[in-house]
Amino acid sequence: CSDPCYPMPRAPFRAFRPSRPAHWGAITLGSVLLLLILGSHSLGSPGRLLALTMAHPIVLRNSNGTEVDILPLGAIIQRLRVADRDGQVADVVLGFDSETPYRDGTSPYMGAVVGRVANRIAKGQFELDGVTYKLNINNGPNSLHGGKVGFDKRDFTVKGNEQGKSVLLEYVSPDGEENYPGTVTVSVLYELTDANELRVTMKASADKPTPINLAQHTYWNLGGHESGTILDHQLTIQGDHYTPVDETQIPTGEIVPVAGTPFDFTTAQPVGQRIAKTEGGYDHNYVLFGLGPAAKDRVKDGAAFSVPQPAITLVDPASGRALEVCTTAPGVQVYSGNFLDGTLKGKAGVSYVKHAGLALETQGFPDAVNQPAFPSVVLRPGHEYVHALVYRFYTV
Repeated sequence: CSDPCYPMPRAPFRAFRPSRPAHWGAITLGSVLLLLILGSHSLGSPGRLLALTMAHPIVLRNSNGTEVDILPLGAIIQRLRVADRDGQVADVVLGFDSETPYRDGTSPYMGAVVGRVANRIAKGQFELDGVTYKLNINNGPNSLHGGKVGFDKRDFTVKGNEQGKSVLLEYVSPDGEENYPGTVTVSVLYELTDANELRVTMKASADKPTPINLAQHTYWNLGGHESGTILDHQLTIQGDHYTPVDETQIPTGEIVPVAGTPFDFTTAQPVGQRIAKTEGGYDHNYVLFGLGPAAKDRVKDGAAFSVPQPAITLVDPASGRALEVCTTAPGVQVYSGNFLDGTLKGKAGVSYVKHAGLALETQGFPDAVNQPAFPSVVLRPGHEYVHALVYRFYTV
């Protein structure tokens, strides 16, 4: 991330053609038999049929043996396998083996791109250009991560791939979806490099003014998704301010220093060292890059910078795996998996206990549509929203 990551030259994308494994014929025959047995009425809508026939992830690989599985559903990072200091490979993201938990709401946004607006909007409403919009409520009194059926549960179209190195996904959100104004075209580009960087570029354009705030909601556990909690992970955040919240997790509108609080990760600290001094764990937005209270004047179309800047470092001392996150966004929501309680069964039947993963959601600020002191998240016609980030993996 220390070198500029965007823009970078890319070969033109080719039309997507899924690979055909040796057992393709058996899969196809099995799918046909399943359809004959179930019958058209039990399958429901064409969208349900698509879910049955497009269940296989798109796999990206590099020369280091790192692999990333991407689902078109929700542009989800389903698996990410990377080596530790001894060369042992583990899957370091929480998630599920099948699409069903992602689609039916069982998954707490694991691995997904969330939107139209990541994080919370107070009371599910906002005013834009003199018109009040009332959104679907899905998190106490508020709207969270785009509403009841946000982008995390939408089927993206695969627009291009490049030899297992990258994939481009697109979704068109119609005017009025979840009661948001305007038709929005969203693209998500994943690129895996031989430098062990997973580059993510999220873009959006709209035909009417509308709020846009996209975030990648992967839960990280660098010891492996099955390894327990992330409380011993060392976390560093290039953010010396944060946005305090009320009892419903809505920002108070203040931007205050982290110094002297349990939220200070300006130097490396174990995630669990002061977590007991918070109210149930971390679920807070950090103001990155020293922007502080001046953030409003430094952000344009969702970006504080034109190329991703180093923002966060996460290290697992036990395995030696380390992650650096670079972003163009002005904030990051740090969520320590506070509502996981062991009842959620993930990949290979693993029980995800409290604090089993850490979400590092680079983003615009929560409830920005109702907070005049925060950078705007409104996208207008003729402008392009761009949120670029880089996940760089290394060992210590």
